[in-house]
Amino acid sequence: SAIPLSARLIEYKNEKLEKFSITTEKQASDIAADLRGKTFSVSSLEEKETRRHPAPPFTTSTLQQEAARKLGFGAKRTMQVAQKLYEEGFITYMRTDSVSISGEALGHVRGYIGAHFGKPYLPDAPRAYKSKAKNAQEAHEAIRPSDLSRTPQNAGLSDEQFKLYDLIWKRTLASQMESAVYDQLIVDIASSDKQAVLRTSGSVIKFDGFMRLYLEGKDDEEEEGEAKLPALKEGEALKTESI
Repeated sequence: SAIPLSARLIEYKNEKLEKFSITTEKQASDIAADLRGKTFSVSSLEEKETRRHPAPPFTTSTLQQEAARKLGFGAKRTMQVAQKLYEEGFITYMRTDSVSISGEALGHVRGYIGAHFGKPYLPDAPRAYKSKAKNAQEAHEAIRPSDLSRTPQNAGLSDEQFKLYDLIWKRTLASQMESAVYDQLIVDIASSDKQAVLRTSGSVIKFDGFMRLYLEGKDDEEEEGEAKLPALKEGEALKTESI
């Protein structure tokens, strides 16, 4: 059976639609009713290579956000677990606005990536990150493992500590890994009377890069351009399931 795909209306009656172009429910239902009467086909296919870069190492606030998204930890719980990890010598100080890592630690991180993932995963030069915070407390480094060779598996941690340390350990390594490379496909679908144009996009990963190890969580998981698209040809007629 045919693979369904969803597309967004981007042009209607020769006018480009922005996010808030349709302002009333009536306007929306009138357009929808009009579209139901039309036939659609693929009007253009455009392929382009895109890159996705890793997120910087953790600061206090990004660690709290990510532990909430991925582990369901509240901010207080995250800080209690991080405090223990710090006191036991597993991580650097957990109250910091800085996204930078010391030169020595960078050397260890790059060495580890080269040894365990291989040359394709190691950028030619270390990645430098800048703090967004205006008056950032740069006295401390970003939150990172004190010793990378203590992997989460062999650190002998309690369940909660393991989960948080695993996050910190992976995020630190990923922040210095090569970007992921995608082939992105942008598909425009037009009505036969050319009064409506819809667009959908999807991507195929060519090289996983840092994503082999760590992908930053998103609050809304379904990101545009992440969809799996069926094989399509220009001019191909499409059947409308729902508007």
